[in-house]
Amino acid sequence: MVGGATGMAGAPALAAMAALRSGAGVVEALVPEQIVTIAAGFDPCVMVRGLPGRVDGTFATDALEAIKSSTERADAVAVGPGLGRSDAVVQIVSHLWHHLPHSAVFDADALWSLARIDRGTLARHAGPRILTPHAGEMRRLLGADPSSSQAGDRESLERGAAALAASIDAVIVLKGPATLIVDGTQLATNDTGNPGMATAGSGDVLTGVTAAIVAQGLLPFEAARLATWVHGRAGDLAAEALGEVSMTARDLLDRLHIAFREVAG
Repeated sequence: MVGGATGMAGAPALAAMAALRSGAGVVEALVPEQIVTIAAGFDPCVMVRGLPGRVDGTFATDALEAIKSSTERADAVAVGPGLGRSDAVVQIVSHLWHHLPHSAVFDADALWSLARIDRGTLARHAGPRILTPHAGEMRRLLGADPSSSQAGDRESLERGAAALAASIDAVIVLKGPATLIVDGTQLATNDTGNPGMATAGSGDVLTGVTAAIVAQGLLPFEAARLATWVHGRAGDLAAEALGEVSMTARDLLDRLHIAFREVAG
């Protein structure tokens, strides 16, 4: 799990804890050294390693070599939760996108970085890629204003997601009502989830669930489809217990086990 920056230590922690709840045997969170103590305090089951950071609390370019060394041992890698935004972060994300041989999930600020990379080079990557944007992030990836929205926008975003997935050979999970999972040849929509999941950290949980499932050997499209269903089902269980207004991302974590038991049963 590659992420975190000053003020955003909880994002990689949530994603790492979600990965553990989703069948990953060992999860290591790589975070800037400024937040290593905070990130390590969320769950003793998550291994946390602090790497060189900048004065703004994001990763320094010097962190890349350690990230490369740590990810060599991984079955899957997730990049982006709480990562922050800087030129150094763009360099790190670009290198991982192009050269990481493992299945990898890119979310949150990693998507901000990908939007700054020449789109013509995004098809050149060393391993399977899954992107999990919300609507604003999808607009940015397509070169549009992320804050713009108009009638029929969801339909156009879905067409854009399908086209982008095909052109860069990746799976895109376009989050939102009836979340779309598409890889350019296959397409599915998800029927679990509710508006209460539009809360801080929910996307980080999905990142962790997706990374854990793909690490267990499922093909990227099937892993993304299962992760999206499980994530949404955990959200529905949280809404039933707490109401959509009061639920938080931690409530999803606490119900992932029920969703997985329903899948298995």
